Amino acid sequence: MTSGFTRTTPLPLYFRADGPPGAPPVLLLHGGPGAHHDYLYPQMLALADTYRMITYDQRGGGQSRTDDPDPVTWVTQVEDLAALVTEFALIPPTIIGYSWGALLAMLYAARAAKDSALVAPARLVLISPAPITKSWREEFEQNLLARGRSDVIQAMRTELQQSGLRESNPDAYRQRGFELSVAGYFSDPHRARDLTPFRVTGKVQQSVWTSLGEFDIRDELRAVRCPTLVIHGRQDPIPLASAEAAAECLSAELVVLDDCGHVPYVEQPGPLFSAIRDFLK
Repeated sequence: MTSGFTRTTPLPLYFRADGPPGAPPVLLLHGGPGAHHDYLYPQMLALADTYRMITYDQRGGGQSRTDDPDPVTWVTQVEDLAALVTEFALIPPTIIGYSWGALLAMLYAARAAKDSALVAPARLVLISPAPITKSWREEFEQNLLARGRSDVIQAMRTELQQSGLRESNPDAYRQRGFELSVAGYFSDPHRARDLTPFRVTGKVQQSVWTSLGEFDIRDELRAVRCPTLVIHGRQDPIPLASAEAAAECLSAELVVLDDCGHVPYVEQPGPLFSAIRDFLK
């Protein structure tokens, strides 16, 4: 693994690269916005046996945090991505985006379709893509809120509180607390284990979503011309209809994973990585 900071972006962004140096490069975009790359690892490193996996902490999160008072917007993120593509000579790039990262990949591809200054992607893999309209995002938020209040997750929280783990092993208690905080994303909340904890910079998350306004990018996606794979869990709190619409607009292959929520690299890693490898090769 090699790591460092970008030189050509307005704010130096932390990056890392894993896998054989001479292998085909793949750019991985994490979710959020306002999060950081490493919560996708170690599971996503399964692809590093064949590909040179390059990822980075997007502006405002992880080791790419900033004190700049100007808000981070979706345009900021697209411009950073464009600069990174050029700096790493990913001409053209193969992009794998997860959750918000998948939406960022779509926004970048749509911008590149009408701006020749940007390098259009060669291929896109969109895993559990964030909603492509404001209404589907609102539906997702309602779904996630309801799941967090489910009897199953409430019982798991009560079990943790009564376990005595807070006093006997504070680190394990915090780890389990984090896992329960994201359990609503899973088809089966009990699968939310052995996760890499992460934090979201709330100010950045809010400013990016605010910058999208009453967004609906379906028309923009119809102008994108590159092979695309969309992978979505049938039990994802993000509506399947959003992923289906994205696939339709992009003329993409759609793979729907059963017994899977928003985190297929934990819930269904076998089918996930099989679909990605078949598509990329």
